[in-house]
Amino acid sequence: VQLRASGGGLVQLGGSLTLSCVASGSNLVINSMGWHRQALGKQREMVASMTRGGHINYADSVKGRFTLSSDITKKTTYLQMHSLKPEDTAVYYCNGNIYTFQSGSNDYWGLGTLVTVSS
Repeated sequence: VQLRASGGGLVQLGGSLTLSCVASGSNLVINSMGWHRQALGKQREMVASMTRGGHINYADSVKGRFTLSSDITKKTTYLQMHSLKPEDTAVYYCNGNIYTFQSGSNDYWGLGTLVTVSS
């Protein structure tokens, strides 16, 4: 199982950016997928997560600005980020709890994608 994130970059204060994460592998069952982020010198924190049943959690700091969605057929999740602030600057990591017949359910992490918000 691999998670591949894309979409990071440099954006101005108040701008928007959309991150994508694609899960690849054979016969995957995605239990949950979402995003964490880690700013320089800070601990990694949950940004948004979605369960297989469609329940979504957001960090308080991004509620109303970020939207998590998914395309099950493409095994892809999207994080739409609006009204970006400098404090949103971080490396964003895609993560998922994914079931395979061979390995059961495990947590997987993608390589991070850097989001920089300039003021």
